[in-house]
Amino acid sequence: MKGIIMIIDGMADRPLGELGGKTPLEAAQTPNMDRMAKLGVNGIMDSIKPGIRPGSDTAHLSILGYDPYEVYTGRGPFEAAGVGVEVRPGDIAFRCNFSTADTNGVITDRRAGRIREGTAQLAETLNTIVLEEDVEVIFKESTGHRAVLVLRGESLSDQISDADPKHDGKKVKNVVGLDDSPEAERTAIILNKVIRKSYELLKDHPVNLKRTKKGEPPANIVLPRGAGAVPNAEPFNEKYDVKSACIAETGLIQGIAQIVGMDIIEVEGATGGVDTNLENITSSILQNASLDYDFLLINIDGADEAGHDGNLEEKVEFIEKVDAVIGEVMQLEDVYFILTADHSTPISVMDHTGDPVPLVIKGPDVRVDPVNQFHERAAANGGLCRIRGSDIMNILMDLMNRSTKFGA
Repeated sequence: MKGIIMIIDGMADRPLGELGGKTPLEAAQTPNMDRMAKLGVNGIMDSIKPGIRPGSDTAHLSILGYDPYEVYTGRGPFEAAGVGVEVRPGDIAFRCNFSTADTNGVITDRRAGRIREGTAQLAETLNTIVLEEDVEVIFKESTGHRAVLVLRGESLSDQISDADPKHDGKKVKNVVGLDDSPEAERTAIILNKVIRKSYELLKDHPVNLKRTKKGEPPANIVLPRGAGAVPNAEPFNEKYDVKSACIAETGLIQGIAQIVGMDIIEVEGATGGVDTNLENITSSILQNASLDYDFLLINIDGADEAGHDGNLEEKVEFIEKVDAVIGEVMQLEDVYFILTADHSTPISVMDHTGDPVPLVIKGPDVRVDPVNQFHERAAANGGLCRIRGSDIMNILMDLMNRSTKFGA
């Protein structure tokens, strides 16, 4: 038996007046998800704990069976590993946005118009930064407006604040140490220099001059956040005695998989947005499920992007498009297929919340319950009741007959 966990990032939501009190998932036309609910056992899940607002990183760690309170050091190392940067012990890594700033340092667009092209050239320029502190600057673009930054050198600390103000119309934050150590103070000073240099190097970059000419926001500054040191995590394949792989769109999720030792499967046209190529993602899932992998982790990100943008129409439409992917994956035989989300990203909040997410497991001999629709409220009536993310791999390994008895 094989196992698949498909996470539709940020799919869950809260009821909206515009939808007559329904959530986007309730309002969307999802015949395949509903069919899966009828054929499976359903429940709701708190990725970490009830009421805890999880990041996509901490949620995925928990779902994969790792305690995020022990393993998680910050988002940066996962992002860096996910885009192919070899992170080493002592490195401090950050996730970044290419953003738009005015001449006063006010951020006018945190995602630089969701830039899709030219970021490799911008990253190449940023890699020319030389610091007198004898610290190497390693910069790499990810998907869309996303990027990573790694600082490599002596006496660095991940105990520093973020530069990202989180909202447009606010100035870039001055990075400070989060403890009294000289390493934290030194790292904060260095990072502030890198941010200033990024603006100096990018404001008149040819990529941005072209964007400005076309009326698009220039990607003229870098906003680092999520500082972290390289974590120590037990290899996933050893932990569960499986051969595993990950199909994900963003560097963050690929990085988590990379650090825990999964194979990474790249998909052409996977952007991490609502414009992602779902046909290619579907083909990749079906192709790799037929290989000798015991377990596939799949992450599809567009619903989360729409939630962060507060775009109700895009979120509903994307959920309906993903429903077709579900229909194809359901045809796989001898597979335990788990469908869920990593967290809620409500349109009304435009950020992650601690609301539980729906979950369904389809596969041989599962205890099918009376639930016949897949959404937040229907799933709450299912046979799984309410579980935590850390329960999922235990349940899956038991269904796959790969768990060991506890006790005599």
